Amino acid sequence: MATTALAHEKIWTEKSTIEAAEKKYYEYLSKINAVPSQCTLASEISKARQHIKNSLERMDGIAALAASPGAELLDRLSSVEKENEKLRSIIDGLNNLVIDLHDRVKSLESGSSKPAAAAAAPAKSAAPAKQDDDDEEEDDDVDLFGSEDEGEDKAAAELREKRLAEYAAKKSKKPALIAKSNVILDIKPWDDETDMKQMEQEVRKITADGLLLGAAKLVPLAFGIHKLQMSCVIEDDKISVDWLQEEIEKLEDFVQSVDIAAFNKI
Repeated sequence: MATTALAHEKIWTEKSTIEAAEKKYYEYLSKINAVPSQCTLASEISKARQHIKNSLERMDGIAALAASPGAELLDRLSSVEKENEKLRSIIDGLNNLVIDLHDRVKSLESGSSKPAAAAAAPAKSAAPAKQDDDDEEEDDDVDLFGSEDEGEDKAAAELREKRLAEYAAKKSKKPALIAKSNVILDIKPWDDETDMKQMEQEVRKITADGLLLGAAKLVPLAFGIHKLQMSCVIEDDKISVDWLQEEIEKLEDFVQSVDIAAFNKI
């Protein structure tokens, strides 16, 4: 009974001992953590100093390079100067060549104008001497009636009329253009028992001026039924598509309907 009563007691008899042990534990932890923090701070400071030192050294190197140009830069500048000198010499040579050509052209023009002027002077001096002779010849050549000119004009007019007549006759012989159309018809039978060959023969019996029936073929529809697809050429002024459809649909024993599959002008 006594032991059970003590088990249910709520009195903390060893509180001071536990608090002392807890205090020692936390003091120990604080000592351990203090040493690494000091070490890390010192290492960070040393790293910062080294970084600043490296940056200063790099800046000194850049300043030295900027103060004294490199050998490559000097070589490039010298090559550019040489190219400029070559270009200047070439341009000077071209200018001299153009000036020489200009002088030669001027000399040629002046030389060609002088002989022409010299040749014109004797011609002018000889003109008055021949003027009297020319006047006499002109008097002899004058035809008061103009018989020769009239004959030439008549011949030219006849030739022109002849050529115009030939051109008109040639143009009239050319055949006039006939407007035609290419039509593809779909001719459908009543059922699968329709004789398609006989139907094609009956369709081909349709003839007219301006109608030309072409090739035909069987095209399957469904359930064993085929349609007859036939091409034809018609003259638009003589044959109409509606008339052709009506003529084919008159074959009531074979044809159920006629449709236009394609219609193209030729």
